[in-house]
Amino acid sequence: MSKSMAAAISLTEDRRNLELGSVRKLKANELRRFAEVLALAFNDDPPTRWILPDDNRRQALLAKGLHLWARKLWFPLGECLTTENVLGAAAWIPPGGWEISPLRQLLLLPSMALVFGRSTTRVVSAILALEANHPKEAHFYLPFAGVIPEWQGKGLGTALLAPVLERCDSEGIPAYLEASSPTNRRLYERHGFVVTEEFSFGDDAPPLWRMWRAPN
Repeated sequence: MSKSMAAAISLTEDRRNLELGSVRKLKANELRRFAEVLALAFNDDPPTRWILPDDNRRQALLAKGLHLWARKLWFPLGECLTTENVLGAAAWIPPGGWEISPLRQLLLLPSMALVFGRSTTRVVSAILALEANHPKEAHFYLPFAGVIPEWQGKGLGTALLAPVLERCDSEGIPAYLEASSPTNRRLYERHGFVVTEEFSFGDDAPPLWRMWRAPN
């Protein structure tokens, strides 16, 4: 293959990646695919493996649970983002939106139990651990963001962060998340997030990192 042909192929691939990586608001009819993308992205995530240890059922259970949370909690807030062809997903929550009343959590519990079965106790414990030291200052919160494995490393993750982080900077609003692996912790550090605490869901569970980003 000539250098000019190789360059043309590379340029075509770059343009295709840019097109597929364009970010937009999620549509209601894409909620199930949105959850499936996140389940694919987090299937091998260490804390997820601890919560849902059954390798044969983890991805399906995770997709159902994420679909429930996206439909009931995240999508109505209007800040769920995706890419063209729904290759990546980010569930952003605007300031004041992350706190769920005890009554609303109680109403969700039967649906969660139907999804997670015997793993419900660990799921609830994980949620309580996440909420235990959640910052009180107004901020954008990112509970989940991910890209399907075959499209990771192509800039889609950065694209899913950019619109809200730009808004945070222009409006002077902090952002917060929990990184669940050293790899995504490094990604978030490159975008201005700083580790504030290391914690875990249990004595034998892998670590997570609370991360805070002050507006630039």
